[in-house]
Amino acid sequence: MNSAADSDEKSRAYFRTRLSPDARRSGTWRLIARRLEEIVPIRPDAAVLDLGAGYCDFINEVNAKEKHAVDLAPAKEHAAPGVVFHQTRCDELDGLPAAHFDAALASNLFEHLPQDGIRKTLAGLARALKPGGRLVVMQPNFRDCFREFYDDYTHVTPLTHLGLADLIASCGYTIEKIYPKFLPFSFKSSRLPAPAFLVWLYLRLPWKPRSGQCLIVAVR
Repeated sequence: MNSAADSDEKSRAYFRTRLSPDARRSGTWRLIARRLEEIVPIRPDAAVLDLGAGYCDFINEVNAKEKHAVDLAPAKEHAAPGVVFHQTRCDELDGLPAAHFDAALASNLFEHLPQDGIRKTLAGLARALKPGGRLVVMQPNFRDCFREFYDDYTHVTPLTHLGLADLIASCGYTIEKIYPKFLPFSFKSSRLPAPAFLVWLYLRLPWKPRSGQCLIVAVR
């Protein structure tokens, strides 16, 4: 039987190997956050939730009055001042306030969960989001990254952008936007940071060379 200590150590091990700290990541996420704010307008007084927050790179950068981060890993020290950190499983969100959040992001999360875990997480998010609140899901699009998908030993559920959209819709959400190509599969391949203007340009190109991640926006 897996204990909480076992789960904690597995999370720490993953952070040490597949998701090791990198100061360059915050600059990239700053630009991604600005692009997401264009796609899903977020009011300054909004409450935003980052699910599977990791090093809190997104939630630290988003412009919102109230910011919460959820992750199973003990990463509270990476949260910026004012960010409320919840160390818990993403499919156990009963501790979050109901009908409270204007927007939630799940980035590179669902591929790590079995399908029943994804459904349970989506149900918990539906409870936490306000009616009309937006769910933004960004993750590998198996159609474009099937060769690299299982290079991450914790990947469990491969989904294309169409399969992901159907799964979210089957859990009671309304799909608002689908971007089959949004980001490269991974930024780990390069040892040098991409210049900021290239990241900014890539996020706005109508076509995405070497894209491996999709973006889905759904409404509660």
